[in-house]
Amino acid sequence: MSSGRPMIDRYRWYEYVAIYVGMFLFLGFVLSPFIEGFLVSLKPLTHLFSSPYRFWPEDGSFDAYFTMWEHVPLLGRYIFNSLLISSLATIAVLILVVPAAYAFARFEFPGSGPLLGAFLAVNMFSGAVLLIPLYRLMRSMGLLNTYFAMIVPGVAFLIPTAIWLLRTYLLRIPRELDEAAWVDGAGRLYILRRIVLPIAAPGILVVALATFIGAYAQQFIFALTFNSKSEFMPLAVGLFAFFGKERVVWNELMAASFVGIAPVMIGFIFLQRYLVAGLTAGAVKQ
Repeated sequence: MSSGRPMIDRYRWYEYVAIYVGMFLFLGFVLSPFIEGFLVSLKPLTHLFSSPYRFWPEDGSFDAYFTMWEHVPLLGRYIFNSLLISSLATIAVLILVVPAAYAFARFEFPGSGPLLGAFLAVNMFSGAVLLIPLYRLMRSMGLLNTYFAMIVPGVAFLIPTAIWLLRTYLLRIPRELDEAAWVDGAGRLYILRRIVLPIAAPGILVVALATFIGAYAQQFIFALTFNSKSEFMPLAVGLFAFFGKERVVWNELMAASFVGIAPVMIGFIFLQRYLVAGLTAGAVKQ
């Protein structure tokens, strides 16, 4: 006789224990560096390497979150630059990727398959491999020591992944919607703007978040190579100011790191339900 419970919920008590223990261990492994970094930001600098090691600081305080602004006066500028570079790179990627992904999802044209494969091949190359030709290109275009010297290479490396992500989402949208609008006399741009984009909004948001995080994370190598002016430096390079000649101000370095990633974390928290909706849309057959 059926108990009325779905098959997926029929676990024994020890299976529940194993599942939650596994989740706890996995989250502990993933979050332990962030927890330790936060605790380091609370400890006085003189107590960081004391013996025996103490996990929880008894004399911890948030002083490092205030003194770091005095140690690195341009820290606010570095955080602003990181957010600005990531935002502009995300906007540029979306402008280029949306029509490209729509074309790959809706049209069959010669070379589309090899071209998509070439996009994947681009991701196989690290930015460090192409630094010299990129430097020469940025110099010939007069973009060194500008925001564009960090935005343009970042956009180039982020476009292939964004096209693949958005193309996969657009393939789930029925072609019949396009065909019905086409029969009614609508043009391709009208169909894209008025029919496809509203439906694909969750997928576009996923691509935007992934692009923003990618642009925020890859600024170090481009900024260190293509820029030498402090007013254009992003946070990743600006954190080097905490590395002194004789010592490293670890507590302020950790504090600055957490302040720098706070805007991204806050935005992710507020947009996570849209992110989950975009990732799971189309997973269940309607």
